[in-house]
Amino acid sequence: MPKTQPPSLASDAPSLDADLFADDEIEPIAKNASSADAPLAARMRPRTLDEFVGQETVVGTGTLLRRAIERDQLTSVLFWGPPGSGKSTLAQIIANSTRSYFENYSAVTSGVADIRKVIAAARERRKKLGQKTILFVDEIHRWNKAQQDALLPHVEEGTVALVGATTENPYFEINAPLLSRSRLFRLEQLTSESILTLLKRALADNVRGLGSLDILAEDEALEHLAHISGGDARNALGALEAAAQATTPDENGVRRLTLALAEEGAQARQLGYDKDGDEHYDTISAFIKSVRGSDPDASLYWLSKMLLAGEDIRFIARRIVILASEDIGNADPMGLVLANAAAQAVMFVGLPEAKLILSQAVTYLASAAKSNAAAVAVGRAGEEVSTNGLKRVPVHLRSSAYPGGKAMGHGKEYIYPHDFPGHYVEQDYLPEGVQGLPFYEPTEEGAEARIKRRMEERKSAAVRIDDAQVAAEKPG
Repeated sequence: MPKTQPPSLASDAPSLDADLFADDEIEPIAKNASSADAPLAARMRPRTLDEFVGQETVVGTGTLLRRAIERDQLTSVLFWGPPGSGKSTLAQIIANSTRSYFENYSAVTSGVADIRKVIAAARERRKKLGQKTILFVDEIHRWNKAQQDALLPHVEEGTVALVGATTENPYFEINAPLLSRSRLFRLEQLTSESILTLLKRALADNVRGLGSLDILAEDEALEHLAHISGGDARNALGALEAAAQATTPDENGVRRLTLALAEEGAQARQLGYDKDGDEHYDTISAFIKSVRGSDPDASLYWLSKMLLAGEDIRFIARRIVILASEDIGNADPMGLVLANAAAQAVMFVGLPEAKLILSQAVTYLASAAKSNAAAVAVGRAGEEVSTNGLKRVPVHLRSSAYPGGKAMGHGKEYIYPHDFPGHYVEQDYLPEGVQGLPFYEPTEEGAEARIKRRMEERKSAAVRIDDAQVAAEKPG
């Protein structure tokens, strides 16, 4: 649990008892970040708000958060954003700017006992020095409910001001009471332009960056690194450093960073895809919407992204089966058959060959006629049942097979459809008082158009019960 106090501010406050934190004095959040052997991304981490790039709507000039940091009036906040968007960097800038005691804390390695220790120290610090404590919790979504609950009363009473960082949706991962007591700031994925600015800054910086190497980088090389970084500054700077290390100085000492070297440096980059996070849900959402929108190319793109990122093929297969029913439905009944066959086949075959099966299913479904009539129908029926309650089965539809059924007249008035032309006769199959009909309204798309015509023709030629000459009683 590292703790840091900005060196320029430490002398402004009296010292605490030497043994108060003796058991767990650990190095500051950015210890060794500027040393020569630290990764380029760590060395180039912005130290001030003026150096911070790409989140102008959050910490730009005149914004609420920037004013709070500059005036040292920060209250509890949560930073939510994808990897490499600057959450931890903002925390470091706060640590460098505040007169408060800054406690750096990892949700991965800490438990409730650690929280109690931090709170006890914060109370002692406020009592003896009148000094506020800012508690930075990285990956706060990894804390369970008990850990978050343990912190809540101390945030409420102001013992600590919480700065939490998370890649996960806080509305799902953070307890509602803790979330309501913190101001949420959404950091967006960095744009290629912002990444390009950071890359050029690293090449020009002689102290922390690569300026001393005298690198002449092709525009195409830097644009490639910015483009493929996935909005992650760490990825981009890591790829730049790898590419720079592969350069060789010419007779004038100049190193040329070409597009080929940039591509080589970026080969091991991460896709920025967390199978349990927002990117997982956003990507599968884009995939489903692309199939629904009848765009095979987009569907294959999102499928390929999931496969390259290591998404569980069972998850993909399940979603394909669901969308085959929800979005294709009776417009092409073979869609569900093919999707189900594909789901079984990928389990039997496995990767990498399973991607061929998934591609076949996805391209078929994306190209197929579409109808959500069946999905809408069951929703309407369910809403009717939940709104107006369960109703008894009409007597003529009840079974006479169980003891006493026949004596009570169950099934007596039931008319057997196979005794009539077209194997259809009009009779009531719903209880009285059902509203919102019809539930199922076939569309004019694909095979469902034939279903619609058949239903219409059946009804127009139907024999009504009142006109029926046959009143056969066939117990159900």
